[in-house]
Amino acid sequence: MLSKEQNERLTKVGPGEPMGELMRRYWHPIAAVSEFGRFPIKRRVLSEDVIVYRDTSGRYGAMQPNCPHRGASLEFGSLDESGVRCPYHGWKFDRLGSCTEQPAEAGGGAKSGAKVRAYPAEELGGLVWVYLGPAPAPLLPRYDIFLWEGCLREIGHITLPCNFMQIMENSVDPHHLEWLHGKFGAYARGDDAAALFSKRTVKTAFDLFEYGILKRRLLEGETEDCDGWKIGHPLVFPNLLRVGSGGHNQIQIRVPVDDVTTHIFYYTAYQPPSGKNARKQENIPLYEIQTKNANGDYMLDVTDVQDFAVWVSQGPIADRTIERLGKSDVGLSKLRALYFSELEKVENGIDPICVIRDPRRNEVIRLPQEMHAFGSGSGWIRALMMTGQSRFSPLIGEIIELFEVDSIPS
Repeated sequence: MLSKEQNERLTKVGPGEPMGELMRRYWHPIAAVSEFGRFPIKRRVLSEDVIVYRDTSGRYGAMQPNCPHRGASLEFGSLDESGVRCPYHGWKFDRLGSCTEQPAEAGGGAKSGAKVRAYPAEELGGLVWVYLGPAPAPLLPRYDIFLWEGCLREIGHITLPCNFMQIMENSVDPHHLEWLHGKFGAYARGDDAAALFSKRTVKTAFDLFEYGILKRRLLEGETEDCDGWKIGHPLVFPNLLRVGSGGHNQIQIRVPVDDVTTHIFYYTAYQPPSGKNARKQENIPLYEIQTKNANGDYMLDVTDVQDFAVWVSQGPIADRTIERLGKSDVGLSKLRALYFSELEKVENGIDPICVIRDPRRNEVIRLPQEMHAFGSGSGWIRALMMTGQSRFSPLIGEIIELFEVDSIPS
């Protein structure tokens, strides 16, 4: 149980709020490369509206969405090799936010001093990331999954009407796997397609490491030599979860849009089995994860939608002043303690964990991940295709063929 003040400290992400200032020390994905075209894209992140764009020279930039002249939206701006031009009166802004042209003013207005707030933006792994914090910006972390070659990649995404913290707390709750996705999943579907998830968790551990929390679990019938206990998988601070097994590798990025909205990217890299090769992709496809059926009901036969339903059901911001935690919730306590400690670092002018400034450390950041937690090969992939959000992927046919899965969901 937390106090009202502690709960607000963990959940408010706007400028000047403790969590908002912590989250501004990190890069956040705002769009997929496949979304960019001839006009900027307007998005909201950490309770701030921004536009993000790719100029005609191929460089990415981000800035406040409204022209300082008379407030017209730059999301309708035209792009050239060096920035964005307002559609209303042609004021032009470079990647640093400086106004370089005002066509209707004497001398072109280049010396007017007009500016917009601009933010660093970079591409990594087919996503475009922005940094809204104080200068100097840290390096964009080069986690291994974004750099692997020879993979088949896809990006699913969904926007949910709830605070990001209740989603992150789910990441240190291994017992929900057995119940929500195993037993409840079987009840909702009326089959045993997710029987892999129904095994009882008999032992858990949550180890702090340099990039967050390493979550380990021992399932009934396993020995302590198994991947799930010896290796586990990480919650990467402050808002990523790495999962996978049997050639399926995924990093889930929970981006706070504002206090009561979260945009999640499910970034998946399929590593082909021995003797198979994935084609080279020109673009990584982006697809929206469906949540409700034609009747407007949650599609509770989909594993990820089960998560969405319970997260949203906790309310826009979960009220932690009335919760009743048990001994099995030790992961939540560890995660909250980590957030509170990193909040204090920022308030004391210290970089929190996972803020990377040394290029040598950032060449490739290899994250630990179990490879055989629930099996491998076509059986594991088939369970994912039958029960998970990958069924909505435009690549499902290729994935089925790559792993020689014998059937797919209807």
